Amino acid sequence: MVYKNCFVVFIIFAVVKVQAVGFDTELFETAPCDSNACFDSLHGSLGDCSCNVDTIDYFNNVKIFPRIQSLVSKDYFRFYKVNLKKECPFWVDDSRCAMKYCHIKTCSKESVPGYDSEYENEYLEESPATKYSENTQSKCKGDSDHDPDLGYLNMTISAANQFEIAKWKAYDDSVENFCQNDDKDVEAEYVDLSLNPERYTGYKGPSAHRIWRSIYQENCFRPKSNPYESFPHVLSSDLGNMCLEKRVFYRAVSGLHSSINIHLCSKYLLSEKGIGFAASPEGEWGPNIAEFQRRFDPSQTFGEGPNWLKNLYFVYLLEMRALAKAGPYLEREDYFTGNPTEDEETRNAISNMLGIIYTFPEHFNESLMFNGGLQATQLKNEFREHFRNISRIMDCVGCDKCKLWGKLQTQGLGTALKILFSGKWDSEGDPDQGKLPLRHKSNKRLHRSEIVALFNAFARLSNSIRELENFRNMLSGHSSEVRGNVFSGGDSKRVSANSACGSGSKKPAKWS
Repeated sequence: MVYKNCFVVFIIFAVVKVQAVGFDTELFETAPCDSNACFDSLHGSLGDCSCNVDTIDYFNNVKIFPRIQSLVSKDYFRFYKVNLKKECPFWVDDSRCAMKYCHIKTCSKESVPGYDSEYENEYLEESPATKYSENTQSKCKGDSDHDPDLGYLNMTISAANQFEIAKWKAYDDSVENFCQNDDKDVEAEYVDLSLNPERYTGYKGPSAHRIWRSIYQENCFRPKSNPYESFPHVLSSDLGNMCLEKRVFYRAVSGLHSSINIHLCSKYLLSEKGIGFAASPEGEWGPNIAEFQRRFDPSQTFGEGPNWLKNLYFVYLLEMRALAKAGPYLEREDYFTGNPTEDEETRNAISNMLGIIYTFPEHFNESLMFNGGLQATQLKNEFREHFRNISRIMDCVGCDKCKLWGKLQTQGLGTALKILFSGKWDSEGDPDQGKLPLRHKSNKRLHRSEIVALFNAFARLSNSIRELENFRNMLSGHSSEVRGNVFSGGDSKRVSANSACGSGSKKPAKWS
């Protein structure tokens, strides 16, 4: 009898334990959520930097947002070269999105402005196997008394040595690059970003969850002890147990995730058939308040939603600092598309926006990171490899449009990390920094696709912060309407408010 009672107690304890930490179960009782709960704590200091949320809100929404949105509509930034046919290197991709909204429209090389230009071809690297083969070496032509046999210089390199040289090049790239670059892939195609806007596609479920679970649980730094194994995010209360470098990594990835989620909520498929005679055949798209609250309301996210939104501001600061650091170099780029008028407008727009960025008073300070000899060097290498893995995980996304924007924004963040931590832009005070003649191949620090990704990724973050202001205004108006209806004795609006924030559900929504 004693053993039977113990067994019953054990079963009850196990059930309670599973419910306490379960991924899709309640941690605590939750009341119907407050419409403004997502924004109540979205003020003040961000942590790990001296800036605060309100300063960034004003600076972005008034000064940066209109400029960066205009800039990325230019031809140079519209076309992005990407390989969407890569196989997932980590698992068999068994869930391809079949919805029409997941598909993308590619464009031919000939339709890309400036593709056939000398500028584009100048930076194509020649393979050692081709460069040093015997049939590519020109014979000496000199005076009549010159003996070519006696003066013969053998410039060929054996296949074994060519293989070793290729490994050297791969190593050099790995030392400074934080993500993979599709530029040289045979299957890479150009995509017109304006024809493939980032928005909700219906890609969700186990396949989408596996992407973010792999990023957070296997490629993000985590505290040594984390009792919430089934909840992939690091709890904000545990971030203090991590060093600055590891916190920065996690917060950057979390901020990118938050930004993507905001895009999906602000460009949500409200109806597959538009309303009215002139309705778009692609359906009606717009903000979905209920989806936004499902992803960020404290009652639906174990209290973490507002902290995830703060991480959006954090990664915004990080990428803005990268633009400022590489600013002198970026101002010297040609931004060639073959249209002199447009190219000049693009260069002027770049200089104008960078001039605004330079005036920001509280930039992220990357010089505080990776100081401490060998241990710091090892941590930087680990930092880089973790992020390279994340860029490879993007090839596992089962929706082409999601993959396109995931790869672009990941490469943009990777390019920002390269600028901040590769050492190529660290010569502060050097009057020639960033002012090298770009037509010389050895001075080419960023590839065209890296520049396109960097600016478009920053534009996506800027857009997310602007969309937050829209959601804040919509939720404030919604709350006032609900309160007015409650005081007047009505019930219909109150039900609508509850349904918009999860109907007071005790069960937190899945992270995605």
